[in-house]
Amino acid sequence: MSSIEDFLTADEEQEIIEAIRIAEQNTSGEIRVHIERHAPADAFDRATEVFHYLKMDNTKLQNGVLIYVAVDDKTFVIYGDKGINDVVANDFWNCTKDIMLDHFKDGQFKKGIIEGVLKAGEQLEAHFPWDHGDINELPDTISKG
Repeated sequence: MSSIEDFLTADEEQEIIEAIRIAEQNTSGEIRVHIERHAPADAFDRATEVFHYLKMDNTKLQNGVLIYVAVDDKTFVIYGDKGINDVVANDFWNCTKDIMLDHFKDGQFKKGIIEGVLKAGEQLEAHFPWDHGDINELPDTISKG
């Protein structure tokens, strides 16, 4: 696989966007997915950079979660802001990453991303439940680099 256009079909992207909407419907938290061909730096450093570029660090409760995928590098990072990181179990992101990786190993990229989105959504809902007046602070679309 050599292109982000070949990574997911348009229908698969729509299914991921719908999973983001479902995951966010009962929380004030925000989830984004970013896909690019290659991480120009360490994947974690690049995820941090993308997190800030997408203005995910501007959420009111610091409860944004980014799922970053570098297709050609065959790597991904789940990056949570301070608010969510302070309340989830220490191994939560690693457990979620393991679930996603199991799907990725089988070539089920859409399913892996959706599982990661939904797991993040469960924690966001538990710790940052939707409150009357909450607004969707960030777009639910998949960003690409």
